[in-house]
Amino acid sequence: MSKPLKVALLGCGVVGSQVIKLMEEQADDLAARIGAPLELAGVAVRKPGRKREVSFDPALLTTDAEGLVTRDDVDIVIEVIGGIEPARTLILAAMASGKSVVTANKALLAEDGATIHAGGGDLYYEASVAGAIPLLRPLRESLAGDRVKRVLGIVNGTTNYILDKMDSTGASFNDALEEAQTLGYAEADPTADVEGFDAAAKAAILAGLAFHSRVTAADVHREGITEITATDVASAKAMGYVIKLLAICARSDDGRSIGVRVHPAMIPRTHPLAGVREAYNAVFVEAESAGQLMFYGKGAGGAPTASAVLGDLVAVARNRLARTRGPEESVYASLAVHPMGETVTRCHVSLDVADKPGVLAQVATLFAEHDVSIQTVRQEGHGDDAQLVIVTHRATDAALSATMEGLRRLDIVRAIASVMRVEGDD
Repeated sequence: MSKPLKVALLGCGVVGSQVIKLMEEQADDLAARIGAPLELAGVAVRKPGRKREVSFDPALLTTDAEGLVTRDDVDIVIEVIGGIEPARTLILAAMASGKSVVTANKALLAEDGATIHAGGGDLYYEASVAGAIPLLRPLRESLAGDRVKRVLGIVNGTTNYILDKMDSTGASFNDALEEAQTLGYAEADPTADVEGFDAAAKAAILAGLAFHSRVTAADVHREGITEITATDVASAKAMGYVIKLLAICARSDDGRSIGVRVHPAMIPRTHPLAGVREAYNAVFVEAESAGQLMFYGKGAGGAPTASAVLGDLVAVARNRLARTRGPEESVYASLAVHPMGETVTRCHVSLDVADKPGVLAQVATLFAEHDVSIQTVRQEGHGDDAQLVIVTHRATDAALSATMEGLRRLDIVRAIASVMRVEGDD
């Protein structure tokens, strides 16, 4: 067996601690699978005196992260500190000194993946999207001979837990969020999750791999779930739908551009994604030859994410022994990301309207003026409780937005009670 491969770890929080634990517990198996043992060479942290969730030789701790990643005896660097800096600087320094890199840093890859890929080292990042679910490698390798048409899924466990609790118990958004925080599914500051930033970063990574084009988080249309009310959820439930925060990456019909978006949407309860409960993730990939594939599992947490990190660690270690490297960034297609206004979607619209003759005719005329056709419409209630519920056929988001603006100017429309995109049943 070859001499040990030395591993430097950046970060020893929830994920980093689990990485050390798994490396120790599975040392013999990992060595057999790789063809050489792994040896922890050092752990870079900001506060060496802090109590850790795993015990290891305290002599391995250091605050000199750059010194650690550029050490001559280090072969592989694992980065799980997150954020943009100092992670970017440290990863680039590691690559410049010939190290292989494993990272879970979705924010960095989504913001500046081009720079990281240009660093020149062997780079794996399965843990950056959907935790333990093997998703990126199938896109990068298994489907390399196919043409991906669409990626659709739930990629944020926190928001899925919140929306699931709102649906199953009737809880308000704030109550469901508080429960998620109590259980450790949501951070004290949940902004990155509930406003869709986390999912948008993951969508950018997925779109880049699926469509062989460079996509950043800034290219992703993003909406969060903070405006979703218990009434919205109950209304969707009454119609046989459930609300999920979805990441949607799709080729345009002419194949010349892609749309990348994150937003809440209603999906039928018969759709497989509707049954994704609690903090789980699930992603559909639709390809021309392979058809529909579904990936499901735990999308976050220390152990699941560490599992993905270890899988990448085995891959880069094998590559290192074979003096080769994994696939490089594939951006040959260079497809443009079209704006949200050009994206074709469907909408469910609830309008509080005046209860008098001609209301439906005026509303239908306005929809027609903006080339938005109506699939179904029904009136609920009478008098002050009168409401029109409309589901449209597919139309551009710009046309739907113009229609909503027109509705606000109609004196027969007291208020637009809700507007929700519809996915998964066309």
